[in-house]
Amino acid sequence: MTHTLVIDTSFGSTVGVAGHEPIVETDSRTHVEKLQGNIARAVTDVGLTPSDLDEIVVGVGPAPFTGLRAGIVAAKALAFATGAKLLGQNVLEPQAQWNLIRRSKDGTLGDPRTFHVLTLAVNDARRKQLYFELCSSPVEGAGTDRPSLATPLIAMDIDYPASIVERVNEAVRAYRQTIEGDVAVDVIGHGAEKYAAVLGGIESVGDITDSSVLDQGAQGLGIFATEAALNAERTSDAPVEPLYLRRPDAEVPAPLKHVLGHEGAERTA
Repeated sequence: MTHTLVIDTSFGSTVGVAGHEPIVETDSRTHVEKLQGNIARAVTDVGLTPSDLDEIVVGVGPAPFTGLRAGIVAAKALAFATGAKLLGQNVLEPQAQWNLIRRSKDGTLGDPRTFHVLTLAVNDARRKQLYFELCSSPVEGAGTDRPSLATPLIAMDIDYPASIVERVNEAVRAYRQTIEGDVAVDVIGHGAEKYAAVLGGIESVGDITDSSVLDQGAQGLGIFATEAALNAERTSDAPVEPLYLRRPDAEVPAPLKHVLGHEGAERTA
């Protein structure tokens, strides 16, 4: 049996061993401070020690700089110390798989041959912007014996909601030329509700759900870990690096001012 620890700090923090309920912190002011303790607790609560871990899956964003960096650093340090395999996973693409499961439970999935569900996966980027990616259904073109990866129709990016609506509408019009039947575009993720009035301008908009795959407890952890494993099979040498999509606010300070004709000293810290 493979023991997989999932760590994500792209929106608060989520820590848990796959197959078990995670520990979730939503307070952005304290979630980083609690991260190390939550990791230890998540492992011991299921009767494991760090050396029992086979894999560590860490969310690589997109997300703001400070919180995201803390989760990735913690995951890399733990993988180095335990020898566990480290896998990175962005937080947007698994939304498409969870969206299908959500619709299936609600009885609104329909026949994938005639009803095509697209997922506009979002995450709040603050400053009135959203991180986003438009994905086709993982079902399309997939076999029935195993999960499949969603295909991006718009690659991961950051933009203002009104601009996202325009870009999505253009992509959906092009997509319609390649399929038969109806299309629905579901908006899934943190920030969806905040900008629902604008995102409602998407042609063929379906559900607007302000919830993430990692809000779904043990099931969400499983989806997230499975997506990471599938991506690792496809690109086994992909580095585990953060996806910021926006430069951090911190900048290198300017040189010290010249005093009495002396040369300015360069700041190094």
